[in-house]
Amino acid sequence: MGGSPVSARPEVAAFEVAFLDEAGAKHRLPLSSGWNIAFERMAPARTFPSFKGQVNFPGLWWSATTNDHVGYESWLERDVVMMMDFDPGIVGFASQPFWLSWIKDGRLRRHAPDYFARTSEGDGLVVDVRPDDRIDARSARAFAVMERACAAVGWRFHRTGGPPAVAAANVRWLAGYRHPRCFRADVAEALTAVFAESGPLLAGAKRVGDRLSVLPVLFHLLWSGQLSADLSSAPLSLASIVSVSGRQLVGAR
Repeated sequence: MGGSPVSARPEVAAFEVAFLDEAGAKHRLPLSSGWNIAFERMAPARTFPSFKGQVNFPGLWWSATTNDHVGYESWLERDVVMMMDFDPGIVGFASQPFWLSWIKDGRLRRHAPDYFARTSEGDGLVVDVRPDDRIDARSARAFAVMERACAAVGWRFHRTGGPPAVAAANVRWLAGYRHPRCFRADVAEALTAVFAESGPLLAGAKRVGDRLSVLPVLFHLLWSGQLSADLSSAPLSLASIVSVSGRQLVGAR
């Protein structure tokens, strides 16, 4: 990160981060000292509430990227986690990574972002999940402060209302085949040979063998990005056009 050292930037001095490390030990540091911590590997800084009559649906997502579970507090957050897991540009992420605290009008304020992700280029990405119609004045102020704090240490901040519906539905289907057990090297090699020339999904699968054994591998390759299809403009179907993406053929990431 270019420019002056983070510790020398006055805009960083107002912020502190509190977090739990991988062993569960508590830490509290100035943001200027903690900005380079691997928050994508930290334990959640707060627990997810669970109670009778709860209207949201918390749970755990098994990540093919990290080979670990990542928490979510709603189905909307689950879809955001799913899309991060699907994104080849993200190599690690964790939920509720830290509390950011600051003083405002003489009072201590704090906010725990929903996720921290590490990109393949080594950059930090902080994600908050909240639809536009659920942003009140308090949350808007918290997001503005979080964006300012992230900018001060070279992270990116992204507030999202969730992925587009069609893309989310398609990736949700492919996510069912994200586990390494869906990868078979011989079938994968045959599929990449068939789809070296773009063609319909089912027709290509039939050229390789019995579709009941071939399709799980095909969907796994679409999940891992070794095959590609249009996932954003229409629901994935047996007629969807599939092609080789150019990514190296490997097992599940």
